Amino acid sequence: MKINLVKFNTDIGATKPENLVHAEAKCPFCDVEHLTDIIETDGDIIFLKNKYNVIEGADQFVLIEGSYCLSDMPAYPKEKMRRVIKMGVRQWQKLLASGRYEEVLFFKNYGLMSGGTIRHPHMQLVGFPKLNSELLFDEAELRGVVIAQSGGVELNISNCPRVGFGELNVVVEAGGSLDAAADFLQIAVHYAMNHFNKKIQSYNIFFYHRGEKIFAKVMPRYATSPYFVGYNIHFLPNNIERIAKEIQEKYFGGVS
Repeated sequence: MKINLVKFNTDIGATKPENLVHAEAKCPFCDVEHLTDIIETDGDIIFLKNKYNVIEGADQFVLIEGSYCLSDMPAYPKEKMRRVIKMGVRQWQKLLASGRYEEVLFFKNYGLMSGGTIRHPHMQLVGFPKLNSELLFDEAELRGVVIAQSGGVELNISNCPRVGFGELNVVVEAGGSLDAAADFLQIAVHYAMNHFNKKIQSYNIFFYHRGEKIFAKVMPRYATSPYFVGYNIHFLPNNIERIAKEIQEKYFGGVS
């Protein structure tokens, strides 16, 4: 069986701060004065090494999206959203080009069901010296019913979902506009958190690359289906065409 198996340091994990369940706990990302190992800043966007390196043999980094702890992507001004995505992609591509890593993961956790521990909006990058890239994703999971296209970028809803429901994808062709990608990502997150299902309070964004193409999957998070967890059965919901049309009507005036 071919899998990527990596070691997780539970001793370090037990020391990580958490304020999703314990909302009264201090937020480490608000305490900018005491942040260490800062690599680059763009206004209040900060890229730094992760203090809690729980993945053994890998290098972990954090992109703090801004100074407002209770904000998130749907509320960002368009220009701020674009700056966040450009910073993240730039640092991701630098790490990939450094020669130190076989693969670099780039993702966002938001909310209790996402696997995250900190409320403050942020993304993570993890560099692995050894990792089988071919096992990370299948391009079929990033294709689907087209919702909108602009500047060499496509927004779609998966018709071969990675897990199941409401998976929205952004596909950036070689030379495609990162501004357009950021705009589509903001729409996808807004839809997931406000219109997809009233019970959704968590999501992930997963970034992928193949050749010169960049992909991003916005995945609403909920209790994961036992069919997937236990048997690797993916569900194809019967409402993807309806969701595509709803997003077109809400965000694009009914025209893709």
